[in-house]
Amino acid sequence: MTESPRPLAAPFDRARIVAAARRWIGTPYVHQASLEGVGCDCLGLVRGLWREFYGAEPEAVEAYGPDWAEASRAERLIDAGRRHLVAVPLAAILPGDVLLFRWRPDLPAKHAGILGAPDRFVHAYDGAAVVESPLGPWWRRRLAAAFAFPGLAPGDTGAPASE
Repeated sequence: MTESPRPLAAPFDRARIVAAARRWIGTPYVHQASLEGVGCDCLGLVRGLWREFYGAEPEAVEAYGPDWAEASRAERLIDAGRRHLVAVPLAAILPGDVLLFRWRPDLPAKHAGILGAPDRFVHAYDGAAVVESPLGPWWRRRLAAAFAFPGLAPGDTGAPASE
């Protein structure tokens, strides 16, 4: 296993990840894109946050079609999460974590978002834009995996610091 990347931006904490993800709200949905305010898809949002906090992306992303998960049946998103992020049990997700979703139980995870609050997440909505949506029962049933960005301080819960 490779050493975790060191964040470029200090202080690096969950609140900063959530604030950065929310800045992308309104960015138009553009398949395979990853530029804040210009266009992105769900993976592009995560890639853009990685670049903001770590610099260069850890690996090149191959071109992918809208039906890549159905065609390949490979857990490409979960496998990439395991390579570059820190696995989090679904029962222990915190704001700032990367969430991966399956559209159907028999398909690989195909959608990603950033938990913004215990009951909300930021994601690129196909055909629209980056939005913050409720993490209600429909979405929770489709949660496949969760990951934290590497380098977060132990005990960082994403709660605002007390004054």
